Amino acid sequence: MLNLPAPEITRNQTSMKQVNDVEILLINNNAADAETIIGALQQVKLSGKLVHLTTGEEGLDFIFGRGRFYNQGKRKFPKVIFLDIKLPEIEGIEVLRHIKANEITRVIPVVVLTSSTEKKDIINSYNLAVNSFVVKPADAAQFTKIVGELASYWLLIN
Repeated sequence: MLNLPAPEITRNQTSMKQVNDVEILLINNNAADAETIIGALQQVKLSGKLVHLTTGEEGLDFIFGRGRFYNQGKRKFPKVIFLDIKLPEIEGIEVLRHIKANEITRVIPVVVLTSSTEKKDIINSYNLAVNSFVVKPADAAQFTKIVGELASYWLLIN
């Protein structure tokens, strides 16, 4: 198993060097869910090089190198994006639409992790070429297990 150091990037301290080293981009505004996801990633030693953002706008800025993430150097993209559907400013489905519509970013695996069980969210996500749509289980232990398995798959196996 890959042994990565503790997260290098926190929400409020992101340097350009760190932006280019990111492996996991977490876009989720629910503090409890984000804490569970980050904890699960720490348990499987995959929490290093993690960026956690809380709005769709921040996520798009990060992915496309805009706003506070603007730099003129060559960008490395995350290996996987964990995306919530229900986000402030720009909904997760719109973030997904922008990622998958761009020739360069469409290859980034996107895993929707959401509490939504609405059929339209599932259909829209797969129509936009999401790589996986996972409904967050209510049980915290099960949620932690699923996140660990997803991260292991997308970062180590795939």
